[in-house]
Amino acid sequence: MSRHDRLIAGGLFAAGLAVVVGYGISQAAQAQATDGPGPNLVIEVAGEANGTVVIDLLPDVAPKHVAQITQLAKDGAYDNVVFHRVIDGFMAQTGDVSNGKAGGDLSMAGMGGSSLPDIPAEFTDKLSFQRGVVGMARAQDPNSANSQFFIMFGDGSFLDGQYTIVGNVISGMEVVDAIKRGDGQNGEVSGTPDVMTKVTVQE
Repeated sequence: MSRHDRLIAGGLFAAGLAVVVGYGISQAAQAQATDGPGPNLVIEVAGEANGTVVIDLLPDVAPKHVAQITQLAKDGAYDNVVFHRVIDGFMAQTGDVSNGKAGGDLSMAGMGGSSLPDIPAEFTDKLSFQRGVVGMARAQDPNSANSQFFIMFGDGSFLDGQYTIVGNVISGMEVVDAIKRGDGQNGEVSGTPDVMTKVTVQE
């Protein structure tokens, strides 16, 4: 179970479904202060959503997580990885580089990571999970984040202090809003999920 469903293990996932009942057009995520600008993760999305999403990564908040995301992106590991779990009003999850490649067998998507080691938690009390905030998915162990991440559609402050915040969407939130929603019990996307066709880093 070390890498099983790396988001909101146990009762927290159910709590999220109960708490999140829609979202506004708040720009709170972009307004949250940080110690300085980070590198940008540039994601080309294709499917029901088409366009570019730019995430401002926050190395001052989560240096180890940002370093791993940046390395995976530079290695091309995120290219052609699907959004395997998408819950309307809550979040869109992607980044399973081992089991989530488009065109392959996606039956295990969400249960894998990468060849890099898991990352110790870097929680913060300075930022909150709001619309546009990007967090790292993990299993029950707080130190089990690896490659998967999720983008918030709305308020998720019940996740604060339990998941590592790694960035904010600064461009293309309308693309995130259009990502194909899941229809499975836990938001699994059936059929053909939307995909990150290309992920690059702008320093």
